[in-house]
Amino acid sequence: MPWRFIAGLVVACLAGSTAFASASYKIVTASERGTYIQIGRDLAKFIAPPADIELEALPSAGSAENVERLRYEPGVKFALVQSDVYQAFLDHAAGGNADADAMIRPLRVILPLYNEEIYFIARSDSPLNFVHEIKDAKINVGALRSGTAMSSTTIFRQMFGSAIPEGNASYLSNEEALVKLIGDKSIDVVVVVAGQPAKLLVDMKPEARQLIKLLKFDPNHPSSKAALRTYFNATVRAASYPNLLAEDIPSVAVKAFLVTYDYKLASTSDHLNRFARSLCQNFPRLREQGHPKWREVEIGLPELGRGWLYYPQTERALRACMANQPKVQPVRACTQQEKILGLCK
Repeated sequence: MPWRFIAGLVVACLAGSTAFASASYKIVTASERGTYIQIGRDLAKFIAPPADIELEALPSAGSAENVERLRYEPGVKFALVQSDVYQAFLDHAAGGNADADAMIRPLRVILPLYNEEIYFIARSDSPLNFVHEIKDAKINVGALRSGTAMSSTTIFRQMFGSAIPEGNASYLSNEEALVKLIGDKSIDVVVVVAGQPAKLLVDMKPEARQLIKLLKFDPNHPSSKAALRTYFNATVRAASYPNLLAEDIPSVAVKAFLVTYDYKLASTSDHLNRFARSLCQNFPRLREQGHPKWREVEIGLPELGRGWLYYPQTERALRACMANQPKVQPVRACTQQEKILGLCK
């Protein structure tokens, strides 16, 4: 048998084996103490292995950084991104910003996830009690390039008609800002965006009630109505933070999305296809064993906003799987009265 023919067979065999080889991918999330990284770790533990993917969940500054890293960092194939950040990139791209267009145009949605609560934290002795009272406060909006910074500055602009004055804005991490809030009191409000139960708040001791409080979001206040065109009413449950809250607090939330890139390489497309099938098939495990936020997620592909697109391979895989799976609805949290009456399952 001629050596060239033998060499060709070897190459063909190697090509066939690599098509089904396992892959090492990364997902960019957010802070080590936030919800995103726990969601990423759940995907790595329950969803990636059946798809022959070794997935590493990486911390980051947040959604804005995640968009850039997904676009340009080798190995990063997934990102968790807030809806307002994604939309802001699309808006800037539509306005002619070439950098924004280059980053966001090839990104694709795999699945809408859940609403992330937005917390406005003040000192316990602060005269502030509602979000619509923070106009003149010194506010830590979150780290630069984070989703928190985007959400907090967007809500402020929508509620009060202008940007936060630079003299009143700081860009520290949550932990650094909380130290200043209760330490030298150079900050009046710390904004945190994280799906409940958020580790940062869960880990607080009962003494925290004497130091900090959460501001309430009044959806009926005139300044709040503008924010609700982009964000959603939410409730921060006392059951999520028993060391901090004595009662539920009305709040506001932003939607989280699982995002990828418009990959054309066959091996990558194949792995993402299998990832989507695994996500659908193993979704009950996520709800039972993963972060509580998975109980609010529905495997569904609702219509996206203008300029948003699903990744075709994962969309087809999810639709095919969904057709053969019983519909799983998000789990609504029980009210206190329902618990007392024994109506919670």
